[in-house]
Amino acid sequence: MALTPEQLEKFQEDGFLVVEGFASPEEVAELKRRGEELVAGWDPASISIFSTRDQTSKTDSYFLNSASAISFFFEEKAFDKEGQLAVPKERAVNKIGHAMHDLDPVFRRWSRSPKVAALAQSLGFLRPLPVQSMLIFKQPFVGGEVVPHQDSSFLATSPLSCVGTWLALEDATRDNGCLWTLLGSHHEGVHRRFLRAPDGSVSFDADSPSFEDSQFVPVEVKAGSLVLLHGANVHRSGENTGPQSRHAYAMHVVEGAPGYAWHSDNWLQRREGMPFQPLYDHSAASGSGSGSASGGSKRPPAFVHAGIARRPAAAVQAAARHSAAAAVGRAPY
Repeated sequence: MALTPEQLEKFQEDGFLVVEGFASPEEVAELKRRGEELVAGWDPASISIFSTRDQTSKTDSYFLNSASAISFFFEEKAFDKEGQLAVPKERAVNKIGHAMHDLDPVFRRWSRSPKVAALAQSLGFLRPLPVQSMLIFKQPFVGGEVVPHQDSSFLATSPLSCVGTWLALEDATRDNGCLWTLLGSHHEGVHRRFLRAPDGSVSFDADSPSFEDSQFVPVEVKAGSLVLLHGANVHRSGENTGPQSRHAYAMHVVEGAPGYAWHSDNWLQRREGMPFQPLYDHSAASGSGSGSASGGSKRPPAFVHAGIARRPAAAVQAAARHSAAAAVGRAPY
């Protein structure tokens, strides 16, 4: 489903865009049903928990290996004080990730559908590479907060090119933890990177700036709506303290055309023999790694980044007080 010139202009101005009715009710139902089947067949022999406020110490080998797998992760609040599950597994799972778009037939078919390819083409991608995908559950009463972050902090190319697609599989409201976005924040560049060292340890290369909650606007959408997120857009989501879940399917795409390179220090590194697979490849026909992939237009790609932001010392100091560490691969969830 290609974007109109007006939609592209709004995306480039705001750093995000809501595309209502992107998925049909039948497509939404199929993805939800497949997610439920995956959870039903899952034996939680090992436990990996997300913490959006202590990501560097809670990133384990199970998480790192999920780059090439279909892996399951728990909500922090799904356990009691003794460390035992306090709710059934289908109400305890935080998300499934991160290679669903390649390894699961149902999610692969959706992720590589003509409408998703047309969306990427209208954004100016010449060789779009889906690198990460997640089914996010945002469970009733235990769905955790995701603090302010930028997706390009975690999924970086040179030059930066990440775009996130976030498909609502259920209505997303303020009550069940909808997305909140900081309008135009992508124009300020990417504030920091999340780096993976050769020994597998991970760390941020800088503190996060602080953000006031009042600066964010809610993105309440109906099931079937797609939220498009520029990689440098600052966004978050609140806890789900109510009785309704907020299922969503997120996928992140980067440019793989000549002139773009996947960073070797990204946390997400595929195992040998499992390369990223493009949605399509128009890079040879273009003769260039930049520019629009549609109609010979000279419009610059809509995913163009401002670069790395320069952080004032005061903002860095304030970040320590606000503890705004983002969850790896979990944004915008």
